Amino acid sequence: MSLPSKDKIARRAEQEIIANQVVNLGIGIPTLILKYLNWEKRVQIHSENGILGMKSHCSRETADRNLIDAGGGYIGLVTGASFFDSSLSFALVRGGRLDIAFLGALEISTRGDLANWMIPGKYTPGIGGGMELAQKARRLIITTLHTDRKGKPKILTSCNLPLTAKACVDRIITELAVIDVVDGQLQLVEIAEEATLEEIVEKTAAPLMVPDGELPRF
Repeated sequence: MSLPSKDKIARRAEQEIIANQVVNLGIGIPTLILKYLNWEKRVQIHSENGILGMKSHCSRETADRNLIDAGGGYIGLVTGASFFDSSLSFALVRGGRLDIAFLGALEISTRGDLANWMIPGKYTPGIGGGMELAQKARRLIITTLHTDRKGKPKILTSCNLPLTAKACVDRIITELAVIDVVDGQLQLVEIAEEATLEEIVEKTAAPLMVPDGELPRF
């Protein structure tokens, strides 16, 4: 039985994490990565509200009500986890200590611009830590559905929504494809088992470089 699209994205995204990295998981699809994370990699999961050593999410029945992630979800902790205030948490981010940040997206442009924090006319609590994470993580990977709820592409030649950060995205993982941002261009590097090249091109509103030969499947 195939996984739901968001879980499929999260499972593929987990493969980007290597042993002993410090990783931040944004709100939404990135948090699903915890379901598939191989803890033998001994990674440290950072949450910008001041935790290093976050583990899987908990149910209300088993949760410690004092332990939440940046999105307000109840979490567990690995042995040796640490707590600190927001100033130290963002000093860690700004100091380039995050090996990978996984964020969601509303739009991504050809050159790797990211818009993920607001839709004009709709309420938003603010840009939050996404701007810092997008700019300062050593590697930024976007985990998102390929199109929005209306079926419109999220990967565009240029973003129409207010930007979170410019030219920050390294890799995009959707339920259809894995796409890299290379020198201001989008390069297709993997195709989902159920997807076709024609479908990916149709649902991507930006030029897409497709290498010769058969691409890996996930």
